[in-house]
This record gives sequence, structure tokens and C-alpha cells, in this order.
Amino acid sequence: MGTLRYGLMSCSLDGYVADASGDFDWGAPDDAVHAFINDQVRDVRTFVVGRRMFETMRVWDTWERGQSDAADEFAEIWTGIDKIVCSDSLVAAREPLDAPRTTLEPRLTPGRLAEIAAGTDGVVEVSGPTTAAGALLAGVVDEMTVRVVPHVAGGGLRHLPDGMQVDLARAECVPLRDGSVFLRYTRP
Repeated sequence: MGTLRYGLMSCSLDGYVADASGDFDWGAPDDAVHAFINDQVRDVRTFVVGRRMFETMRVWDTWERGQSDAADEFAEIWTGIDKIVCSDSLVAAREPLDAPRTTLEPRLTPGRLAEIAAGTDGVVEVSGPTTAAGALLAGVVDEMTVRVVPHVAGGGLRHLPDGMQVDLARAECVPLRDGSVFLRYTRP
């Protein structure tokens, strides 16, 4: 039986993954932090992402090696993992996804996400606050990871959905050399 994780994202100190203009460059990791992130996703067997996250992450499918060891390693990890893209708009376009190990579904219900995790030996990581919102609100997420960066966005796309209430147990807290902090929480 696998674990359903709300995936490692960079989050501002005030709780946003992107600011009001959609920018999230302030959360970009340096090479040392990127290497740490690589270690955190090695146990992922399936990434579940929405359209915007998929479009952002597509760069790793065609990454030109040699730019940085950490980035090269992440590209290898990314291309070796199954991906499920949840998008009504991509389904409606009826265009095949030109991405390795990637399937397309219009929407995954919290129950279906839990089924996918239960049938996986490892971690199913749902990434992106919009895609993960239903599962977070339904309480089917087993653990949450986040990298809190020393930046105040002042508004934008929130890391957690409104109305979510849950008690969690801190499983890990790692200060990183760039001033950010990695946090992992589990359901007690």
C-alpha cells in the first residue's frame, strides 16, 4: 500500500506558491537545495499534476544535460516516473500528450487518488494546490511536504485550500542552506 503525498513545493512565508502575477521564481532552488529536493522525490512512483504544473514541468522531459548536476539528476528522476495529468481542457482538445510515461485524465476524485496510492508500492505525489485541493479537503492525503522560503508574496495562489482543517504531526524539519526550511507532516 502506497502513500498519498501533497508534494514538495516552494511556498512563501505568507503561504503562497505563486504571487498575484503568477510568478514563483522567488522559490527557485539553488543546486544544493535542488539536490536535497531530488532526495525527497526518489520514493515517488507517480506524479499527479494539473495542466499548469504539467506545462511547467515539461522542461524536464527535454532537459539538456550538463547545466547542473542536480538539475540533470532531477530530469532523470522525472522522466523515470509515471505521471497523471488532470485537465479538462487537455481532454477537450483531444490532443495526445507528447510526454513519456504520461497519461491524461479529466479529473481525479479524492477517492480515485486514494485508490491509485493504495495500488502503488511507494509514493503518489499530487502536486499543485488546485489539483490537490479536493484530496486535501477530503482528508485522503497521508503526508504533506513543503519548502518554506524566506519571501513574502503578499497574495496569489495559496498553498492550502480555504476551509481545510486538520491536525498534523511534524515528521521532519530541515533548515536548508539558502535560508528556506523543508517541512514534512503526517496524519497522526
